[in-house]
Amino acid sequence: MSLLINEQSSALSTALSTVQDAGISDLAIVPRTLMPQTLAQISASPEQSALATAANASPLSAQDFAGPYGKILAQIFRTRGIDSLSDLETGAKDLLHFKQLNGIAQAVNLLAQAVKTQQRIVIIGDFDADGATSTALCMLCLRDLGLNNVKYLVPNRFDFGYGLSPEIVDVAISEFSPEILLTVDNGIACHAGVAHAKAQGLQVIITDHHLPATTLPDADAIVNPNQHHCEFGSKHLAGVGVAFYVLSALKTKLMQDDWFNAQRPAPNLAQYLDIVALGTVADVVKLDKNNRIFVYQGVQRIRAGRCRPGIRALLDVASKPCDKVTSIDLGFILGPRLNAAGRLEDMAQGIECLLAEDYDTARGMAHTLDSLNRQRREIEGQMREQAEATLATLQLDQDVLPDGLVLFDPDFHQGVIGIVAGRIKEQYYRPTVVFASQDDGELKGSARSIPGVHIRDVFDEVNTRHPGIIKKFGGHAMAAGLSIVAEQLDAFNSALLSVLANHMAQIPNEAQILSDGQLLASDLSLDFANALMQSGPWGQGFEEPIFDNVFTLVNQRIVGEKHLKMVLQLDNVTIDAIAFNVDVDAWPNHQVNQVHVAYKLNVNEFRGQQSVQCMVVKFAPVR
Repeated sequence: MSLLINEQSSALSTALSTVQDAGISDLAIVPRTLMPQTLAQISASPEQSALATAANASPLSAQDFAGPYGKILAQIFRTRGIDSLSDLETGAKDLLHFKQLNGIAQAVNLLAQAVKTQQRIVIIGDFDADGATSTALCMLCLRDLGLNNVKYLVPNRFDFGYGLSPEIVDVAISEFSPEILLTVDNGIACHAGVAHAKAQGLQVIITDHHLPATTLPDADAIVNPNQHHCEFGSKHLAGVGVAFYVLSALKTKLMQDDWFNAQRPAPNLAQYLDIVALGTVADVVKLDKNNRIFVYQGVQRIRAGRCRPGIRALLDVASKPCDKVTSIDLGFILGPRLNAAGRLEDMAQGIECLLAEDYDTARGMAHTLDSLNRQRREIEGQMREQAEATLATLQLDQDVLPDGLVLFDPDFHQGVIGIVAGRIKEQYYRPTVVFASQDDGELKGSARSIPGVHIRDVFDEVNTRHPGIIKKFGGHAMAAGLSIVAEQLDAFNSALLSVLANHMAQIPNEAQILSDGQLLASDLSLDFANALMQSGPWGQGFEEPIFDNVFTLVNQRIVGEKHLKMVLQLDNVTIDAIAFNVDVDAWPNHQVNQVHVAYKLNVNEFRGQQSVQCMVVKFAPVR
């Protein structure tokens, strides 16, 4: 395996020191209210700067919340950019209107004509959870709206790669003879594929949310909130959110055209918000107000038992009751199982699970997806061990790490490189790119970044300053993908590090834990834990609250081979805590009497009894 490091790369600036009680422990705790500006800017967008300004001048107060925890809740929301109670509305009526989306009228006119004349449409999806949910949503809704001739095709990542390529256009023509290609969660960077489809006489409608290049494909219609001159109020829609808006607008158009009647009633598209919620959370897009509404509405449907059979089946194989589901579960329970199909085999398995109309059929598919997810974890573990072994042989010092890490091994599995990149990034707090081999002499890479470094923009800068190294790339601030010729690996590493030098200049040396403060012993209660749970949905960009306290360590023991179960005491209150994946060579440590713990409050349920517990984010002995 190769680890590419430029020995001339400088150490990171340590100008941004952590904010905590002087030397109490080794935890890098930064109170959210005192957060340095560079840490607050996950990207330097005007929208986020405006949110920060609004938070500082927010009129939100404890009186806006009933119960004894109003002061804490008001503070939590203020530091997340909530300016007023209206920002916390979760009703569907508060969703932004589809008319704000540039290009939606053209897309809807084409789709409405296709429905009325029964044209053949093929949906071109993507092989992740957002792509799977987007594809399933379009299949279900277009059928409900009266289109009989709709099929889908998801490129196999191992044979075709990402998006609407010329090759996948040929497959679609050969198998389905479509008249219209509708992309979901892809297409904005697929110039060649769109051109090839148009040359074959097809119409192309792009629905996507990825960041566009300077020029756009020559499609018949493009709906993407991130395209230039689009005034849609949320730039953070997932692909499934964009698809839902297009379908909602299509329903409105068909109603205006008197398409529906007693024999063909207008469908209620809100019945599919469970799918929209799943794709939104699984794609780790920012939960701004609009996305929080999508997720809240979808979670409520799941909790009420009004979800797709496939979603219920996936929850069942994970032993998670529907009525206990939270937004966090969508990302940690459902998302990985759905993604496993696209990572290891064919995403059609995940899509078919979502499309299943009866529970028994869905249950069998859910078991298959669960098995694939177990395989994915095994492969990921092996790859991570390989990566960490190589890093360990280099005896890297945390203070002199390069500005980015580039890893390649010919045995790496394409479907898991993104997850491994994420794990290495978390461990070393550096933007990380992991490459795997492709059959054509190319390397496929997946990148994960850290707050303050927009990795897609970094790749764009590499492509501009060092043309010819990157064959293609795309993505977002925190995650991106690319392809290079294998012989260009060293050149890519050098180019990447030269670009990262400026981006990393003011980034702290290690991950900062943003704490919402210390709790009183009386706050370590089931009531407060429930109040927090009900204040969501929590997720990316609207993070679940983290608190930090110094506790007396009453008891400690290993459970499940590598997890540390603790009993903690604050004043006269004791509380259970669990820390996952600890260093079993260091813990339990019975020489430690006090620990500084960063944690989330969680409601634990066992045999029908609820209790409050601390889910440990990070902990360290008190010095």
